[in-house]
This record gives sequence, C-alpha cells and structure tokens, in this order.
Amino acid sequence: MARVVVISPPFASHARPLAALGAALGRQGARVHLACTPAFAGLAGRSGLGFTELVVTRNANHGIAEATEQDRAEARRLREFLDATHHGPIATLLTQARHRGDDMLADPERVLHDLAALDEELRPDWYLVDQLSYSATLALHCLDLPYATFCPGHPSYLPTTPDAWFGLPYAWPEALRPAAADLDRLRTAAAANDTAFTGAFQAVTRRHAPRRPEPARAFALCSPHAVVFNYPRLPWLPPAPAGPAALYAGHLVPPADPGAAPLDEHWQGVVSRLSAGRRPLVLVALGTFLSARHDVLATAAAGILRHTGASVIVAAGDRVTEVTAHPLLRAAAPGRLHVAPAVPQQELLPHTAAMVHHGGNNSFTECLRAGVPALLLPFSSDQFAIAYDAERAAVGRCLDPNALTPESAGTTVAALIAGQAHGITALSSRLRPLGPAWAATRLLRRMPARP
Repeated sequence: MARVVVISPPFASHARPLAALGAALGRQGARVHLACTPAFAGLAGRSGLGFTELVVTRNANHGIAEATEQDRAEARRLREFLDATHHGPIATLLTQARHRGDDMLADPERVLHDLAALDEELRPDWYLVDQLSYSATLALHCLDLPYATFCPGHPSYLPTTPDAWFGLPYAWPEALRPAAADLDRLRTAAAANDTAFTGAFQAVTRRHAPRRPEPARAFALCSPHAVVFNYPRLPWLPPAPAGPAALYAGHLVPPADPGAAPLDEHWQGVVSRLSAGRRPLVLVALGTFLSARHDVLATAAAGILRHTGASVIVAAGDRVTEVTAHPLLRAAAPGRLHVAPAVPQQELLPHTAAMVHHGGNNSFTECLRAGVPALLLPFSSDQFAIAYDAERAAVGRCLDPNALTPESAGTTVAALIAGQAHGITALSSRLRPLGPAWAATRLLRRMPARP
C-alpha cells in the first residue's frame, strides 16, 4: 500500500482539486495525508484523507479571500492586487510580479526544516506537491525525496523554453492583447523574478544540500517522475517538461456520491424556482479572490437579465450587499436572480446553460467537464492564457472585464446559450472519462516505492 503526502498551499482553489486527487489515490488503496494549514483539516476529513500541518506560504485564502484572516502585510498585498485589477492586465501582472517573492518563496529554510520533520514522522513513499508551493518543491529537492508535481493552473506555469517566463502569458485573447511596450515591461519583470528565484534556490541548495545539483531554473524545477496537469491536452499548448510523464487529467471533479443528492435541499429549491417554465440558468462567479470585483459581477448579471430570458445565480463572496444594492440590479426581478456568498459550483453546472467566470483553471475545466460554454473575464495570473485557449477551442468567449457593459455581457451570453461555442460538446466528451481516478491510476504506476 503506497503512503502519500499531498502538499497544498492554504488556498481553497488549490486544496480542493488536490484533495480530490488524494481521495482518488485513497480509493485505489493508497494511504494519503493532506499537508496544509489547520483551516483545511476539515477538507481532508471530508475527502477521507489524514491530515498533518504544514505551512508553505504566509498568505492564505480559505474560500473567500477578503474574509480570510490575514496579517497586516498579507492584507495590504491583497488590497494592492485587487486595486490593480481595475487598471488592466499589465498593471495587475506587474503587481503580482512585485509580490512574487513574499507570496511564493517565504521562509524556504523553515519549510525545509518542517518538511524534514514531517518526513521523519510519516515516512511516505512519495509526495504530491502543488507546483506553486515553491518552498516545498525546493525542500523535496534538497532532501532528495521522491515527489510528483501537480500543476494547478495553465500548463505554461512550468516554463520549458528559454523565451517562456512564469508570469508572462504565453498567449493573449484578442480583447486583452497588450501593446508591445507594455509586454516588454512585463517580460523584464518576469525575467528578473526568474533570476531572483533561481539564485535563491541555488543558495538554499548550496547551504543545506551541497551534494544535490543546483536547480538550473527555479520555476522549471519539477518532479523527474510525473507532472499532473489539471488541464486538457490541447494540440497547441507549449511543450511539457522533458523527462517526467505528462499526465493531462482534463479536470479534477470528484465523482458524485451515489448515496447523496448532488444538491442539498436549499439549492434544489433555488434551481427549481429560477428555472421554472424551462427558463435557462446562468451562473456568474469570479473565484475566491476576484469576487471582490462586485462591479463586474453586477454588470454581468444585469446584462444577462436584460438581454436574455435566463435567470442568474451570482457567487458574490464578501460582496453580497454591494451586488444586490448595485444600481444596475435595483430593479432586477427577484424571481430571476439569486445572490449568495458562495455556491456549490460543480453541482450547479449540470443545471446551467452558460457560465460567466474569470478564467480560473478550476472554473474552466469544470465547465468543460459539464459541457457548459462560458464567458471569460480574465483579470490576472494565467487567466489570459486560459481565455485564449477557450476561444481557440471554441468553448467560450472572452471580454475585457474593465470594459464590460450590460449589453456586451448579455449579448455574448445569449450567443453562448444559442450554441455559438460549437467546440464544447466534443471537448467535453473527450474529458469526461479522465479526471481524478484516471490521474491516480497513472501516478500509482509511475511513482517509486520507498526502500
């Protein structure tokens, strides 16, 4: 029986798919622990996993970023990030580049010490580590412990060519393509981070594991055995890393519990009320960080209500009051609109005709699995690359969230409901047999047992 420790940063959008993959490993006989902050012990229990505490970064997001308790510095960086989203892609990505060291490589020596102690206690055969937990990957490298890499976002998060940089999208959707000078500024910042992270990786390796090879490029450091991509294998994607098996899981939606209803009684009632008379239903959600952009949520919802016959569910995070009180929605018919802090997105998608989301990887792949076309409104990180892929695969449309109007949102969603995303059916059919069980089977075949 394989013993596996799954290492996640304390972000709900990362821990949930990792827990789904951990649970799939458990169903195939592995003994699995989730290593994260205490706020995720409950997720581990619900997923049938053991739990052990490990802190790999200072910041956190337990489900709604604004409602997660942070120290003063982390709260300030979150506010700077959200403010930057109002100024477009380049301002946002430059802000993220400036925050990268504090966000992703905090306390690498402490993580190395804590991971060595965890390994001494649990003695797993191998680890599954989130690729954005750079301190944990570095620690595993220094300790020479076997691990598989989990890439939680776009596959280009693992740069494999000299001109590819973490933090610089490999492609842009037409609606958000920056000017050449802005791209040069972003490329310079991304290259500087690449140099800084690689220097830090090499210094820690020299200091703590002088017999181990120094990483040639920090952002490209990954498992020599296997990399799991929470993404479909699309023919135009950049090449995967040479060496490890590239496992494109397609999605990490866990299988439905055969003994439980997909939706609880409350949400069954909401769906029944909103879809009465065969009215189509549209889900609007911008993820656990970007729900703070209540202006965009309200604009999208208003446009759908005005320009389609659909009802709307909005996941508003900590901004329920701001969304419901927004001038664009004051006259909205309550029979067609439901606003909640959080929604059971995976369970709702089979009931929806379309979704509006931010281009986050989980939303993108969950929509693909459910066969639901989407309007993508990307703000940051890898969302621009995902939006590009969505348009190229003909499974969605992309608009600039800061230039969104009720008319542009409504007419675009109306076209999606009418069948404009002609690629969604074929791609959904390809991805449905994949997922956590598919990835778990292949990981168990490829990962070595501990001596």
